[in-house]
Amino acid sequence: MEIPILTDIVIILGLSVFIILLFQRLKLPVILGFLITGIIVGPHGLNLIKAVHEVELLAEIGIIFLLFLIGIEFSLKGLASVKKTVLMGGMLQVGGTIGLVTLIAYLFGLSIQSAVFLGFLISLSSTAIVLKMLQEKGELTSPHGRVSVAILIFQDIIVVVMILLIPILAGQSENPLMTMLWMLIKVVGVIVAIFLLSKYIVPVIFRLVIKAKSRELFVLMVILLCFATAWLTSAIGLSLALGAFFAGLIISESDYNHQATANILPFREIFISFFFVSVGMLLDFSFFVEHILMIHLATLGVIVLKILIIGLTVLALRYPPRTIFLTSLAIFQVGEFAFLLASNGMQYQLLTQEVYQFFLAISIISMGATPFIINIAPRLTKYLLQTGLPEPVKNRLNTLTRSRAEKTKIIESAFHDHIIIVGYGMNGENVAKAARRASIPYVIVEIDPEAMQKAKAAGEPIVFGDATSDVILKHVHVQEARVVVVAISAHQATRQIVQNVRMFTGTAYIIVRTRYLREVDELTKLGADEVIPEEFETSIEIFSHVLKKYLVAQDEIDSFICEIRNRNYEMLRNLPSAINLMDGTRIQIPYMEIVTLPVKQGNNKIVGKTISNSEIRAQFSTTILAIKRDEKFITEINPEEKILQDDILYLFGSPENIIKLNKHLKI
Repeated sequence: MEIPILTDIVIILGLSVFIILLFQRLKLPVILGFLITGIIVGPHGLNLIKAVHEVELLAEIGIIFLLFLIGIEFSLKGLASVKKTVLMGGMLQVGGTIGLVTLIAYLFGLSIQSAVFLGFLISLSSTAIVLKMLQEKGELTSPHGRVSVAILIFQDIIVVVMILLIPILAGQSENPLMTMLWMLIKVVGVIVAIFLLSKYIVPVIFRLVIKAKSRELFVLMVILLCFATAWLTSAIGLSLALGAFFAGLIISESDYNHQATANILPFREIFISFFFVSVGMLLDFSFFVEHILMIHLATLGVIVLKILIIGLTVLALRYPPRTIFLTSLAIFQVGEFAFLLASNGMQYQLLTQEVYQFFLAISIISMGATPFIINIAPRLTKYLLQTGLPEPVKNRLNTLTRSRAEKTKIIESAFHDHIIIVGYGMNGENVAKAARRASIPYVIVEIDPEAMQKAKAAGEPIVFGDATSDVILKHVHVQEARVVVVAISAHQATRQIVQNVRMFTGTAYIIVRTRYLREVDELTKLGADEVIPEEFETSIEIFSHVLKKYLVAQDEIDSFICEIRNRNYEMLRNLPSAINLMDGTRIQIPYMEIVTLPVKQGNNKIVGKTISNSEIRAQFSTTILAIKRDEKFITEINPEEKILQDDILYLFGSPENIIKLNKHLKI
């Protein structure tokens, strides 16, 4: 028995694999690969697909799974924590884009309904591409990453509302007000039904399913819930996609959301690929070639327009210039949900075939440009902020940055021999706690308003600003700092901060947190004194726990950790064999460090003894550089100087020998 669609599936998947492998090498988005596949196999390309209607049905299933997963990932609790950025940022960006596009499209001769609908399409960005790029670059938690994600969350939510508005926008009702009211009643009714299901019925069913301990039954239940809710909303005149979203909401706040996501994800990936292939099949390549100049000009216009709106949105959220530029250069494209919206709009004749072809071409080009623009965004931003902008604009931005930094009242006496902590995430917060406990003066620099409010609520000395800015570094007196800790996740920003700090001071000790080992050498060359890669430190933490489980002595574990750290960090730094002190090069002595050791009650092997009798130098090859006694420092070390209880010894030696000395004193 011949199944016509089977041949088409083999052709689509086979060509997709080949194209996506090629795109992976070129570091292009997977979505773009599916779109290109559709262009090649579609009726305007090689016309290899015969069962077009069946492929479109598979695409519809992909949309159902896509909206279902968005509903699962939509957390009301998570949304509440970033509600200001999501709601204010999202409304400004989406509303501003719709308004400006509507005006321009109307002036170009489109009807007001078509112009507004085109605004809907252009306002949406690509969640899939942007999140993947930010994740790969380790910038999801950076300020521009958080703002981008917040705006994308709003777009993902508002697309559901846009789907509901399409019939009304298309004028399918003689009384739009009554239609909206009736639709609102339906939506409220569905929400009430979903609330009752999620509260009283679905949990009971899922508990029974879980007790059965059958993975197949669990998957079947999840898919049934998804399709049944989609069918319910479709039966009362709402869209399938909206029903799938509501089905996801039923599971989102339950204990089963993560497992449901894991089970549905493979289905979504395979079916959503058919959706993007079906979109690509709609693009008329001959139309593209015929209007290639107009299409590229229109694409450039859309990109500039979105960058402008996003930039003004982030400015309104009171973020500094660097975050404004990086966010604008991340979410400027037209996204995948616009394809979903456009296909619905075409059914209601909100777009002409010509406008639809222009839209498809603009979307594909803007999505294809996204990886390249995101990759050059840090360098482009740096150029614009330093030399590329007109002098009045730069002065205005500097004034804006300075005024925001100066709003935070910090005691100026603290700006001497202090620590500068860049970033108030978990690492920055812990450094601040340690500094406060040790009574060391410090100041925090942070550009995320929510982190800023958290720090202010905790009474921290914090300055709102971008540490890549010279203005901010001057404001926190970087030239007088003893230590600068860079505890942010954005690699490009970290590089720039290290460079800028070194321009102001050659004496500050710069400690940098980074994600990967491969970044250590580059940051060290730029001027960082110590670079701590998270993946390396995580591996140390893991093997130390493993050794503990095998009852290896803690002192042996500590010694091994010191050996591993010294060997790897020195190898990564690639220190030159000869250091010319006359050139002012900072001295870094391999395998040696300076530490402080408090003399406590019970350290009877050294308390009351002279330095020479303590045999610290003779036994452990460790030198006492200074002694802090009460509030005084003894820097002229005499061998006959006695070591007293509560002294603090400043020791110079190898980590292994210092560990041995510490162990010797505790025996």
